[in-house]
Amino acid sequence: MPGIETAVRVVFPKAELQFCIVHQMRNSLKHVVYKDKREVVGDLKKVYQSPTEEMALLELERFEDKWGEKYPYIGKSWRDSWDNLSTFFKYSPQIRRLIYTTNPIESLNSQIKKVTRNKGVFPNEDALFKSIYLAVISVTNKWTSKIRDWHLILAELSIQFEDRLGGYL
Repeated sequence: MPGIETAVRVVFPKAELQFCIVHQMRNSLKHVVYKDKREVVGDLKKVYQSPTEEMALLELERFEDKWGEKYPYIGKSWRDSWDNLSTFFKYSPQIRRLIYTTNPIESLNSQIKKVTRNKGVFPNEDALFKSIYLAVISVTNKWTSKIRDWHLILAELSIQFEDRLGGYL
């Protein structure tokens, strides 16, 4: 979404943005011919699955050397968004697994849309807020799976964001 980065930074100046790797991959693959897709995906995985940002940039260079002539858009797209695609390299693999995609957020948004779309008009703002609240409660009741290595994630977050999280952890 154009402008989202600026808007977030205005409201939350200390925010670290991480663009969705899944969306970046989809965007990259929309111009790739079918016979090349599997190999292109494999080469791009080497970029975002690298252990460090430096190694990821090296893999991106290798990708561009191999595919740059046939698919110049892909390398350019990754480089143009690199600041917001590489944020997660600052974190451990456990945290990376949580933040590389926006799918959980999109799932919640779709549930809220489902509730609000079916009703044409709400009598007042309170009715809308109550409907959204009930939708969120319903969705969160279904969240039963535990996050793998949560104790490690919590410890890392409390160290890295001690100044921002304060009494929340």
